[in-house]
Amino acid sequence: MREYSKWTPNKQISQPPKFVSGVDGLRTLAVIGVIMYHLLPNIMKGGFLGVPLFLLITGYFVTNQLTRQWQAGQPLKLRSFYWRRFKRLYPPLVGMLLFTSAYITLFARESLVHLRIIILTNLTWVYNWWAIGHGQSYFDRFNGASPFTHLWTLGVEAQFYLIWPVILIWLLKRGGLKLTRRVTIGLAVLSMILMAVLYQPTNLNRVYYGTDTRAFSLLFGSWLALVWPRQKLKATLLAKERYLLNGAGAISLILLIISFFTINGEVASTYRGIMALDSLVGLVLLATIVHPGAQVNQWLTNPVFHYIGQRSYEIYIYQLPVMVFYERLFPVGDAPWLNALIELGLVFGISELAYRLVESPLKRKALGPHRKPLQTKKQWATLTVMGLITVIAGVGILGPQPQPVKSSLQKQLQHNKQATSDRNKKIAAGKVPKVDVNSPSLKQKYQLNSKQLKQAGDWLITAVGDSVMVDAANDLQEVMPHAMVKAKVGMQGTAGLNILKDLANKNQLSPIVVVNLGTNGAISDQVADEIVQTVGDRQLYWITPHVPTRPWQKAVVAQIKREAKQHPNVHVVDWNTKSKNHPNWFGKDNVHMNEIGNAQFTRLLVTTIIKEEK
Repeated sequence: MREYSKWTPNKQISQPPKFVSGVDGLRTLAVIGVIMYHLLPNIMKGGFLGVPLFLLITGYFVTNQLTRQWQAGQPLKLRSFYWRRFKRLYPPLVGMLLFTSAYITLFARESLVHLRIIILTNLTWVYNWWAIGHGQSYFDRFNGASPFTHLWTLGVEAQFYLIWPVILIWLLKRGGLKLTRRVTIGLAVLSMILMAVLYQPTNLNRVYYGTDTRAFSLLFGSWLALVWPRQKLKATLLAKERYLLNGAGAISLILLIISFFTINGEVASTYRGIMALDSLVGLVLLATIVHPGAQVNQWLTNPVFHYIGQRSYEIYIYQLPVMVFYERLFPVGDAPWLNALIELGLVFGISELAYRLVESPLKRKALGPHRKPLQTKKQWATLTVMGLITVIAGVGILGPQPQPVKSSLQKQLQHNKQATSDRNKKIAAGKVPKVDVNSPSLKQKYQLNSKQLKQAGDWLITAVGDSVMVDAANDLQEVMPHAMVKAKVGMQGTAGLNILKDLANKNQLSPIVVVNLGTNGAISDQVADEIVQTVGDRQLYWITPHVPTRPWQKAVVAQIKREAKQHPNVHVVDWNTKSKNHPNWFGKDNVHMNEIGNAQFTRLLVTTIIKEEK
């Protein structure tokens, strides 16, 4: 990119550049990526990379605006800058917080826990830092998914609005553009390094939500504004230059779309370079969009993109509450695409309503100091409804906040985890109890005969899984006492793979390996293939998940069956099919089993292994 080292104040620079319509297309790409990641994570597993695109846009236009004013000799009024920015962010956010809090107060009271501090940290723009220590992982949509998780982004942006203008002005005054560019790109590189260094596979929240570790996208956009200011870009280019820009724009657009389908948010490489590289690809695309001599802006300009881009803020903030509450009410796992369409319709409908009631009037200055008095019944009705929602939300926010209380399931899982850990230690020490193959109670509980119990009692097994396996571990080790169970609540595919790799490196994998993953999220093809490769020539029994409340159920089941077709040592333990139409086997969440379900789960595993061993 050509740097413009000499800017001279003039009237042309002082005039605001024309609106770049293609940026709405970039916003559309970003918000669709994020929404599709949340709706169908097995399809668009890298859709979370839409967030860096939003941050790039923010960094570019904020820095471009302030630098242009400074270069034109105009006074930089930070108070006015802050007022405009927060007037844009606050009203839609407050509306979303009120609507969501009112719904929680009426229909989801279990989510009242921490509600007050969540609202407070969002209103003070520090929610992302609170979420690092108290929030849910962005990639865990099963364990009590929060309708507020995605708001970490607004905290990062608001902190940028507050801090960056002060730093930028100081740098411009002290060292001019040259120093400002160097410091900006230096800070971006430092942020990248912090993300790589602070990354921990067991705690993604620190690097994912941290302002310091996510600032590189904002700073890349800021640096681009300093070396590629749109008011200095020439509309008339040589054909060769135009082809070069168009080619760069096309390639970067294709690469970004590919990344939405391929990048895994739970692997180390994403945080040790891939996310930063993806931001740089987005930077190239943004550079070609804002250049008036390229055609990329036209490619991303159409009525649909304009519509979505203008409402992208409302769409972003309302998408997760809609999905979380919808998926609590309806079993989306059996028809993920149909339910995704319904959820999309709800998201766009509510976002349109919020846009018309809040943002559109603000743009027309209808809420400004010269607003007209309420004149129509529609206006009065709207005000009445908003007042009622505010009152209900206030009851939930200001009322007694329930303390986090462990459910009976959580207590059971914690007890099982400890018991499993104790038995694993005995297995490692060679103190394995024998199975009483003639026990009438065992035969009745598991519907297994003496021969089957004897076979199961001799197997050497390594079992890796999530909370479903934690739940069933007592039964598994009662029938298969040599089974070393490595299970953890909330475990996802990548974490399970890491455990298998560690055991394989230590030569601690048994001849029979049982995997129970997929409850907490989709598993990428890459991770699934690596699991099979890690197991090697051992016999792998992969249990299909029963998670009818989540959209990835079908995809994970199909994925496991594909692996079994491709590898003769991979066998399907089809718990998903076996457990259908048996609600009496499950607890309230219809995922974790009760006593009957755990016995049936264990029986299915035993009979499947016996069948495959013949």
